[in-house]
Amino acid sequence: MIDLRSDTVTRPTPAMRRAMADAEVGDDVLDGDPTVLKLQERVAALLGKERALFVPTGTMGNACGIWVHGKHGTEAYAHDDSHIVNWEIAGMAGLRGVQPRMVHGAPVMTLDTLKAAVRPASKHAPPASLVCFENTHNGAGGMVTPLAELRAMADFARGTLKLPIHMDGARLWNAHIATGTPLADFAACADTVMVSFSKGLGAPLGACIVGSADHIHEAFVARKRLGGGMRQSGIVAAAALHGLEHHLERLAEDHANAKRLAAIVADGVKDVQVVPPDTNIVMIDLPPRIDATTVTAKAKALGVQISAWHDKRVRVVTHLDASSADVERAAEAVVASLR
Repeated sequence: MIDLRSDTVTRPTPAMRRAMADAEVGDDVLDGDPTVLKLQERVAALLGKERALFVPTGTMGNACGIWVHGKHGTEAYAHDDSHIVNWEIAGMAGLRGVQPRMVHGAPVMTLDTLKAAVRPASKHAPPASLVCFENTHNGAGGMVTPLAELRAMADFARGTLKLPIHMDGARLWNAHIATGTPLADFAACADTVMVSFSKGLGAPLGACIVGSADHIHEAFVARKRLGGGMRQSGIVAAAALHGLEHHLERLAEDHANAKRLAAIVADGVKDVQVVPPDTNIVMIDLPPRIDATTVTAKAKALGVQISAWHDKRVRVVTHLDASSADVERAAEAVVASLR
C-alpha cells in the first residue's frame, strides 16, 4: 500500500530512530532539556527570531500564537479555507474567545482580499486583535504566498490596522525550498510563526512557535495552560533536529514528484482539473458525475491511499516515504480510479 493521504504518515528513518535513542535528555518543564534547548536555538536562528518554544503539535503552536496576540471578545482576520479556521475545531473561539473574521477569495489571502474583509469600526461589531497568515496554504494545495505579497499584507496589518500577525507555517520549509526565499525573510512578515516537524521533515511529532522573547514567554504560559509541557522531550526533539539536518533540502524531491504525478493525472484523464502544485500537495477537482469517496475507495483497492478533501476534490501528498517509483505507480492508480 502506497499511502499518499498526507505527509504526516511518514515513519522515522533508521537514522532518525538512532538519533532519538541517543538523545541527551533532561526535564524540560523543570530546568530545560538539553536537546530541546538545542532545537529551539536552531529554529529561532533559522527563522531570525529571538526565541522558540517546542510544542507537541502544530495545532497547539497555532493556539499559543492566537493566545499571545488575541484578546477575548475580539476577532482575527483569517482566510476562509485556512487550517486555523477549518481544522482546529474552533480552537481560537473555544480556547481564547476570538472569532474568525473570514477573508474570502480563493485560493489564498492577498492584500486585496484582506482589505476587503475590513469593516468600519462600530460599537455593534467586535474589534480585531490579530491577523493570521498561512504559508504554504494547505487547502489551496500547498500553494506558496510569495514574499512580496506577504510583505504587502504585513505592512497593511501592522501599519494601517495596527494589528500583530501570527503565521501558520506548518509547511514553511516547503515554501523555502520551492522558492529559495530565506526562512527568516518569510518569518519577518509575522510576529509569531509556527513551524511543524511532523510533515515534510519526517519527525514523529512536534512543532515550534518562534517570536520575540516576550511573545515566547507568553507562549510558554499558554502551552502550560493547554497541558503541553513535556518532560524528557529531547527524545522527540532529536528527531526534529535530524529532520532539519538531513531532510530539509530533499523536500525538492517531493515537489518534483508532485509535479510528475499532477502531469500524469492531467494527461491521463481529460475531464478533471488538476491544480498545478507549487510544492508537495496535488489537488484534483472532479467532474459532476464522480464523487471523491468513490475515487478514494477505488484507488485504495488498487493499493494507493489518497484522501477526499471534499465531495468534488481529492488530495494527494508526496513525502519522504514515497519514492519516485512509488509516485509513478500511484499516479497510474489514480488515473485508473478516475476512469
